[in-house]
Amino acid sequence: MQQTITEKIFSNHINREVKAGEIIECDIDMVIGNDITTPLSIEAFKKAGAKKLAKPNNFFLVLDHFIPAKDIQSANQARKNRDFAKEQNLKYFFDERDMGIEHALLPEKGLVMPGDVIIGADSHTCTHGALGAFSTGMGSTDLAYAMMTGKNWFKVPQSIKVEFVGKPANHIYGKDLILELIRMIGVDGALYSALEFCGEGIKYMSMDDRFSICNMAIEAGAKSGIIAYDEITKEFLDSRESLRSTPKIYHSDENATYKQKITINISKLEPVVAYPYLPSNGKPISKAVNDDLKIDQAFIGSCTNGRISDLRIAAEILKNKKIHKDVRLIITPGTQKIARQAEKEGLIEILLEAGALISNPTCGACLGGYMGILGDNERCISTTNRNFVGRMGSKHSEVYLANSAVVAKSAIEGKIADPRW
Repeated sequence: MQQTITEKIFSNHINREVKAGEIIECDIDMVIGNDITTPLSIEAFKKAGAKKLAKPNNFFLVLDHFIPAKDIQSANQARKNRDFAKEQNLKYFFDERDMGIEHALLPEKGLVMPGDVIIGADSHTCTHGALGAFSTGMGSTDLAYAMMTGKNWFKVPQSIKVEFVGKPANHIYGKDLILELIRMIGVDGALYSALEFCGEGIKYMSMDDRFSICNMAIEAGAKSGIIAYDEITKEFLDSRESLRSTPKIYHSDENATYKQKITINISKLEPVVAYPYLPSNGKPISKAVNDDLKIDQAFIGSCTNGRISDLRIAAEILKNKKIHKDVRLIITPGTQKIARQAEKEGLIEILLEAGALISNPTCGACLGGYMGILGDNERCISTTNRNFVGRMGSKHSEVYLANSAVVAKSAIEGKIADPRW
């Protein structure tokens, strides 16, 4: 039987061939929890009478949303996670001493492996598909079931093949590719499907770009996003100090069945800006410039674009420049390692000299929690993944999504600007 990469991953895990549409119970290689969703999982776990994790070394707990704690409630949530980590003697528990945004930290540490089946109580768990894994977000009670059994139920998703062709122009990144796809198919265009990204254009995408692409698969309604293992994947994994396990490498068969096939010529793509209030409301940067959209805040960070390449891009544009007097530029490195690397390369100094504020690694600003909340009638250009009503603060604020180059250039100009000119 000809299979997609997603069908092959599930087939390997249940020791028989499966096809899209089947409902299966499957072993989980990685269960990911964070500080705001895991307390609910812990509560369900204990209410069911469970005492010990079924697979302790497959449970990964990362405190990343409101760490350091922003208020009493978040401090109490963190305490519940810390107490549980001690009770279970967790091997993979990441707190303030070794912190980072979960979807940046775990791949950085060589813990996400090709061929894995991964679930997390966070919708952007699909990020890890960039390494050739099946990775998806679930609810906190779904997580509790996996904590108790080491397994979970899945309906094997149909796949949509997205082929990127052509060579990208200057300042076109993974963020632009995924925003263009979401613009084309809408926020429900891939409901319960696996978005399989391929084509010659993928060869021009760094690992950081690939994480951005898969990260936002959920914004098209997809169950997962996935990119097959290649030389770029191998180079990334080889650069890790150690790997949790041996990669399991799969590729789709040439005649595999797809729900839909989409081709996007990225050589003709401009940087894409998603206007409020949906990630699908994408416009070319030329329109945004013509619309003369003044900004109050610029943000570079999140699980989508808080990696070292984003800080390098920003520093290149901001070097020997100053941000506009009416703009706040907040930059959040995805992990402490990224922050240290940026400091080593002199990027932090450049960004600070330009007038940026550098925060600790956190998801806080992205979901309107802290470290960058918007007030009434404020406008933000952001590298985050969602621009819903009130996403980053006030319901009367606006969030525009873009790549790091657009954000950095806009911070200088005081309005949404084109980094190519």
